[in-house]
Amino acid sequence: MPTQVVNTPYPVIDADPHAKRVIRYMRPSDYAVWAGATATFPALLYGYEMADPTRLTKKGITPALKLCTFLGFCGGFLLAYQRSSFRFWGWEENAREEKKDMEELSALAAQGKPVYGHSDLPEYIQGVAHRNSVWSQLKFAALPWFNLVNHNNHGVDTTKYYLKAQEQQDN
Repeated sequence: MPTQVVNTPYPVIDADPHAKRVIRYMRPSDYAVWAGATATFPALLYGYEMADPTRLTKKGITPALKLCTFLGFCGGFLLAYQRSSFRFWGWEENAREEKKDMEELSALAAQGKPVYGHSDLPEYIQGVAHRNSVWSQLKFAALPWFNLVNHNNHGVDTTKYYLKAQEQQDN
């Protein structure tokens, strides 16, 4: 099943990026969003406690604040992951990621390695993994799902990496 083609304002880097790449390509602004969500959730609970006290002691509210911090951390990570994925999909400005992608994958192509990594899984299972993970970043509210499988279904023409590698070898 071919990857759905979507018209985007910026070039598509990868329609189904591996989780490691999404995390590696996060920008400082993504980390700021992550940290902000981590801090905001317990701050809101504390603010609500100040506005309408439950008369809990400091010892009584501490577990709730810890839980809110953990949930803020998880939600912030998902938000930062989604923002990074949007740049892979070409939905947001992605010049930095495009340059980094070209350098990284053309270097792999120059070494003769598969640009999207090697997988020992059968082709059919790789396809199943792709179909389960593509566009999954839009469904984080229902089920956080990440692409953890190397496969060749990324919705981009990989010949550009091999041409760039050939160009670098010729120079």
